[in-house]
Amino acid sequence: MLYVLISVVCSVTVSVIIKYARKDGVNHLHLIVWNYPVATLATILFLKPPMTGSSVLQLPWTIYLGLAVLLPSIFLCIAYAIQYSGIVRTEVAQRLSLFIPLLAAYFLFGEQISKSKFVGIAIGVLAILLSIGWQKKSGTSGKWRYAAAVFVGMGVIDILFKKMALYQGVPYAFSMLMVFVLSMISAFSFLFYRMMKRKERMEFRSVLWGLLLGLFNFGNILFYMKAHRALSESPSVVFTGMNVGVILLGALVGIGVFGEKLTWWNKIGLLLAVISVLIIAFL
Repeated sequence: MLYVLISVVCSVTVSVIIKYARKDGVNHLHLIVWNYPVATLATILFLKPPMTGSSVLQLPWTIYLGLAVLLPSIFLCIAYAIQYSGIVRTEVAQRLSLFIPLLAAYFLFGEQISKSKFVGIAIGVLAILLSIGWQKKSGTSGKWRYAAAVFVGMGVIDILFKKMALYQGVPYAFSMLMVFVLSMISAFSFLFYRMMKRKERMEFRSVLWGLLLGLFNFGNILFYMKAHRALSESPSVVFTGMNVGVILLGALVGIGVFGEKLTWWNKIGLLLAVISVLIIAFL
């Protein structure tokens, strides 16, 4: 469980870094772009991806390119969701996005899902509705859309990663490297476009914050994978520990450190989110 705990801490730390970087005046896009060189280098150093014998044309380019566009885009939505909706609501939206691949497995791939899991999904949808916060506030009207985009986008990303894992022709670590390299190219292309269009300038502090973000973001991925290997016979324990742990630690940090305010409806939604994950994992 140590790997699960480290992964949870790394995941919530990513949100904390985004919050503090924004307070330091760092542009969200500049911050996120520098995450990908770290992820690419760390994949080479820690995962040591073997070279594939497949030809270039045999690689699952549709999956690679889809993730290369979605990963930076949704990461940007996460940053804005944290800014406008707070860490608590954003973490709930990310964690409950697991319903989307579950529903896709049932409706698109014909897999059987128990009635209890459908109950868990229904409770989770209610948790999302209560947690995100749809009320209009001065200057933030409609900003809940970033949290909603995180919910949908992370679900689609999860589906693509699962399809990538099932692709037998290419080692998974090599595919991870390809995704990070392409995501880096995608993110830097968008950044250079913005710099030319809006005359934005790269600041050294944004590079430092971005590199720090990349370390903890990759740490989240690395230790989550290690947890699944160490507890290969108990995947539900890893799944539950990760999702519930991030929701609860995110709530503690958001409320305790950053003073985020939650309504009673939000608190009920937070409780329902935990119940939903437990039902899906164990029933």
